[in-house]
Amino acid sequence: MTTSALPQNEGPDITAIAAQNDAFRKLACLGIAPDQPIAGNMHVTRSLAEAEDGLMAEAVKATGEFDVFEPENDPDGCHDFGAVDIRGQKVFWKIDLYEADSDFRCGAETPDNPATTLCVLTIMMASDW
Repeated sequence: MTTSALPQNEGPDITAIAAQNDAFRKLACLGIAPDQPIAGNMHVTRSLAEAEDGLMAEAVKATGEFDVFEPENDPDGCHDFGAVDIRGQKVFWKIDLYEADSDFRCGAETPDNPATTLCVLTIMMASDW
Protein backbone atom coordinates (compact mmCIF):
# COMPACT_ATOMS: atom_id res chain seq x y z
CA MET A 1 0.00 0.00 0.00
CA THR A 2 1.36 3.36 -1.00
CA THR A 3 0.45 6.56 0.72
CA SER A 4 1.20 9.91 -0.69
CA ALA A 5 1.57 13.01 1.35
CA LEU A 6 -0.99 15.63 0.54
CA PRO A 7 0.45 19.08 0.00
CA GLN A 8 0.01 21.13 3.12
CA ASN A 9 -1.58 24.50 2.76
CA GLU A 10 0.76 27.11 4.00
CA GLY A 11 -1.01 29.73 6.01
CA PRO A 12 -0.80 33.42 5.32
CA ASP A 13 2.46 35.21 5.96
CA ILE A 14 1.96 36.59 9.49
CA THR A 15 4.94 38.94 9.13
CA ALA A 16 3.37 40.45 6.00
CA ILE A 17 0.01 40.85 7.75
CA ALA A 18 1.66 42.57 10.72
CA ALA A 19 3.56 44.94 8.42
CA GLN A 20 0.38 45.68 6.45
CA ASN A 21 -1.60 46.34 9.65
CA ASP A 22 1.12 48.61 11.01
CA ALA A 23 1.33 50.52 7.74
CA PHE A 24 -2.45 50.94 7.57
CA ARG A 25 -2.66 52.22 11.16
CA LYS A 26 0.08 54.76 10.45
CA LEU A 27 -1.68 55.85 7.26
CA ALA A 28 -5.14 56.12 8.83
CA CYS A 29 -4.05 57.70 12.10
CA LEU A 30 -0.91 59.67 11.32
CA GLY A 31 -1.13 60.27 7.56
CA ILE A 32 2.13 58.42 6.90
CA ALA A 33 1.93 56.96 3.39
CA PRO A 34 2.90 53.28 3.07
CA ASP A 35 5.37 51.90 0.52
CA GLN A 36 2.52 50.19 -1.33
CA PRO A 37 -1.18 51.07 -1.46
CA ILE A 38 -3.36 49.64 1.31
CA ALA A 39 -7.13 49.94 1.06
CA GLY A 40 -9.16 50.45 4.17
CA ASN A 41 -11.39 52.47 6.43
CA MET A 42 -11.03 53.85 9.92
CA HIS A 43 -14.02 54.12 12.25
CA VAL A 44 -14.42 55.46 15.75
CA THR A 45 -17.31 54.49 17.96
CA ARG A 46 -19.93 57.04 18.94
CA SER A 47 -18.80 57.06 22.57
CA LEU A 48 -15.26 57.98 21.54
CA ALA A 49 -16.47 60.58 19.04
CA GLU A 50 -18.61 62.17 21.76
CA ALA A 51 -15.94 61.97 24.48
CA GLU A 52 -14.49 65.03 26.17
CA ASP A 53 -12.75 67.67 24.09
CA GLY A 54 -9.77 66.32 22.13
CA LEU A 55 -9.89 62.78 23.51
CA MET A 56 -10.73 61.27 20.13
CA ALA A 57 -7.82 63.03 18.41
CA GLU A 58 -5.44 61.86 21.13
CA ALA A 59 -6.76 58.30 20.84
CA VAL A 60 -6.31 58.27 17.06
CA LYS A 61 -2.76 59.59 17.35
CA ALA A 62 -1.88 57.08 20.10
CA THR A 63 -3.30 54.26 17.98
CA GLY A 64 -1.07 55.25 15.08
CA GLU A 65 1.98 55.45 17.32
CA PHE A 66 1.33 52.17 19.16
CA ASP A 67 4.27 49.77 18.85
CA VAL A 68 4.29 47.63 22.00
CA PHE A 69 3.50 44.19 20.58
CA GLU A 70 4.31 41.32 22.89
CA PRO A 71 3.01 37.74 23.19
CA GLU A 72 0.58 38.82 25.92
CA ASN A 73 -1.18 41.42 23.76
CA ASP A 74 -0.42 40.05 20.29
CA PRO A 75 -0.47 36.24 20.55
CA ASP A 76 -0.99 35.64 16.83
CA GLY A 77 1.65 38.19 15.76
CA CYS A 78 -0.66 40.06 13.38
CA HIS A 79 -0.55 43.47 15.12
CA ASP A 80 -4.34 43.64 14.87
CA PHE A 81 -5.30 44.79 18.37
CA GLY A 82 -4.02 47.21 20.96
CA ALA A 83 -4.97 49.20 24.02
CA VAL A 84 -3.86 52.69 24.96
CA ASP A 85 -4.52 54.88 27.98
CA ILE A 86 -5.71 58.39 27.25
CA ARG A 87 -6.30 60.71 30.20
CA GLY A 88 -6.87 57.73 32.46
CA GLN A 89 -9.34 56.11 30.08
CA LYS A 90 -8.67 52.83 28.28
CA VAL A 91 -9.10 52.93 24.50
CA PHE A 92 -8.99 49.81 22.32
CA TRP A 93 -8.27 49.54 18.62
CA LYS A 94 -8.88 46.54 16.38
CA ILE A 95 -8.12 45.80 12.73
CA ASP A 96 -10.30 43.37 10.80
CA LEU A 97 -9.37 42.17 7.32
CA TYR A 98 -12.03 41.63 4.66
CA GLU A 99 -12.06 40.46 1.07
CA ALA A 100 -11.84 43.73 -0.87
CA ASP A 101 -14.96 43.24 -3.01
CA SER A 102 -17.17 41.54 -0.43
CA ASP A 103 -18.99 44.53 1.09
CA PHE A 104 -17.65 43.42 4.49
CA ARG A 105 -19.36 40.02 4.21
CA CYS A 106 -16.26 37.84 3.83
CA GLY A 107 -13.03 37.71 5.72
CA ALA A 108 -9.92 38.12 3.59
CA GLU A 109 -9.04 34.91 1.78
CA THR A 110 -5.44 36.03 1.42
CA PRO A 111 -5.00 38.52 4.28
CA ASP A 112 -1.31 38.92 3.49
CA ASN A 113 -2.12 40.31 0.02
CA PRO A 114 -2.95 44.03 0.24
CA ALA A 115 -4.21 43.99 -3.36
CA THR A 116 -7.19 41.83 -2.36
CA THR A 117 -7.63 42.82 1.28
CA LEU A 118 -9.55 45.69 2.86
CA CYS A 119 -8.40 46.79 6.32
CA VAL A 120 -10.99 48.11 8.75
CA LEU A 121 -9.61 49.87 11.82
CA THR A 122 -12.05 50.50 14.66
CA ILE A 123 -11.04 52.69 17.59
CA MET A 124 -13.30 52.52 20.64
CA MET A 125 -13.63 53.17 24.33
CA ALA A 126 -12.91 49.97 26.25
CA SER A 127 -16.49 50.10 27.52
CA ASP A 128 -17.69 49.66 23.91
CA TRP A 129 -16.08 46.22 23.76
